[in-house]
Amino acid sequence: MGIVCEEVDIIESIMQTRTVTQSAADPVIELLGLSVRFGKRDILKDLNIALSGRMVGLLGPNGAGKSTLIQTLLGFCPVASGTARVLGHDISRERRRVRSLVGYMPENDALIANMTAVSFVRMMGELSGLPADAALERAHEVLFYVGLGESRYRPLGTYSLGMKQLAKLAQAIVHGPKLLILDEPSNGLDPQSRQRMIRLIRDMKESGEMHLLLCSHLLRDVEETCEEVLILKKGGIVHYANLEQERRADKRFVEIETMGDGDGLAADLAQIGCECAAVAAGRFKMTVPGDFDLKEIYRLAERRDVQLRRLNYRRDTLEDIFLKAMED
Repeated sequence: MGIVCEEVDIIESIMQTRTVTQSAADPVIELLGLSVRFGKRDILKDLNIALSGRMVGLLGPNGAGKSTLIQTLLGFCPVASGTARVLGHDISRERRRVRSLVGYMPENDALIANMTAVSFVRMMGELSGLPADAALERAHEVLFYVGLGESRYRPLGTYSLGMKQLAKLAQAIVHGPKLLILDEPSNGLDPQSRQRMIRLIRDMKESGEMHLLLCSHLLRDVEETCEEVLILKKGGIVHYANLEQERRADKRFVEIETMGDGDGLAADLAQIGCECAAVAAGRFKMTVPGDFDLKEIYRLAERRDVQLRRLNYRRDTLEDIFLKAMED
């Protein structure tokens, strides 16, 4: 219990570095007709959405535009048309302000091999605007927080892959960002290291002191931590899901194949709270409430003299949502 309290205190100490007025209802990231073009190729195409969740997952296949979107939010890619706002600040007109409020953990290593971890994280803190003494103090704090306190004087080149990931996380939070962007934070980690990374991410989310944007190919990481999910494909938004609302709704999914008056059965089910959609002749997909008794389907079918030839029942997962978005 003492360790948990100590980690929460460290998070609060880190977050005191920046003071920003941000209402819980205000969007953290707004994409306003955002388009990015490299040469004659459109990479991002007219993106429009407002994201206000405490933690947002960014998904998509390779080449979908995820990394380009992150780089654009950080001000590294020129905008062809439209714009975006981060924490209420325009990414083109207030680029320096945006960067001061954002922490970024890149996918690829960007560490200096012959520097010690504490020296590197201190330097990154100073580059983010912290005074030298404050940057050194924060460097020690965040390295202890991520679990590298005993190794903070070792050169980064001697670190294992898991330790390098933690060092990248430490440099991303040293200046107390209000938005933390994580690009594949658990990439290549063994199960134990992955669990620690996910626990650190959850701690930061639950502290309520910062917002997080997680880009990952591991759907399990996103499903375990995120409240909202944005899915990109070929530079466009193909799906948005509020996972928190779906969890509270506790919806279940049923597929049935019928012989007889299937339309009448679907109408009866709709009257008792089911959402039905026809897939083909005699085949329906339904969303049912969490407390729904599946026996009711059989009772209504018997009343209509409808034969149920097949019934599949399951809860939808993020993998199902992702695969459907890719098909569409």
